[in-house]
Amino acid sequence: MSKKVAVLGAGSWGTALAMVLEENGNDVCLWSHKAKQADEINFKHTNKLYLPSAVLAANIRATSHIEEAIKDAEVIVFVIPTKAIREVAKTVAPLLTKPTVIVHASKGLEQESHKRISEILEEEIPESKRQAVVALSGPSHAEEVAVKDLTTITAASTNEKAAKVVQDLFMNDYFRVYTNNDIIGVELGAALKNIIAVGAGALQGLGYGDNAKAALMTRGLAEISRLGVAFGADPMTFIGLSGLGDLIVTCTSVHSRNWRAGHMLGKGNSLKEVLESMGMVVEGIATTKAAYELAKQKEIEMPITAAIYEVLYNGANVEDIIVSLMKRDGKSEA
Repeated sequence: MSKKVAVLGAGSWGTALAMVLEENGNDVCLWSHKAKQADEINFKHTNKLYLPSAVLAANIRATSHIEEAIKDAEVIVFVIPTKAIREVAKTVAPLLTKPTVIVHASKGLEQESHKRISEILEEEIPESKRQAVVALSGPSHAEEVAVKDLTTITAASTNEKAAKVVQDLFMNDYFRVYTNNDIIGVELGAALKNIIAVGAGALQGLGYGDNAKAALMTRGLAEISRLGVAFGADPMTFIGLSGLGDLIVTCTSVHSRNWRAGHMLGKGNSLKEVLESMGMVVEGIATTKAAYELAKQKEIEMPITAAIYEVLYNGANVEDIIVSLMKRDGKSEA
């Protein structure tokens, strides 16, 4: 059944999800905080900055007025950087006139509070105004979804009915959605894999091969699982789509901003140069700090995360850090 859906965030992923929703017959309004971008989508049916090759359906409406985007929406999808989630949720909450399904497709942890995105949304949007919060996550590059490449992701929520609503809303013959009740594991897997992707990019930038990348991803997944389980996640979630699946796609593709950022670091660029060059948010950089602090708080060993933190925040040399990781005391894999 067709629904009225507001997609908040007209970056590459928000635009790609809007395309899927429209193709499935839904009434889609895409919100951008830039009026010029909204005009481009409405009149040219393109979003050249984020998806240069995509042609958007004329039925996808865009607006720079958030109240217009969410008016009468049955489902609201947040697809904005983690650092903006709380502010936008505070804006949305008083505008809601009925309980709405709240979805987010962002991947990160809030700085200082270290909270997951669903926790932020639940804090800022009163229970009386939301049916449930659902996290939409998994191995998915916007560039590939926009050209209808095969993609499989997860809709996670403690509310099984809401997760099924989101599954039905997005699923079609090239975009498959599974449900999952472990929203803690799904969100943490999605956020923490970005850290490992920065490391994978750095390895390639330095000229290391597949052996090194496989080791980093495998031991990185062990770190992700340790931290996730400490916060109540199901360990099995981390070998699923939002864990291992998302880790693989983010650590092995030039589509990944986190991989590209790491690759530039490995090539000798400074963090400042990397961020200026990217022009888009690199979630893994802020998430590294949050995860490093959480690991300290929980007394959980996360040597790869700690090493990447040293590179990003203390200016450590990437090659020296890799040597120090390889020379750590021998341990059992278990």
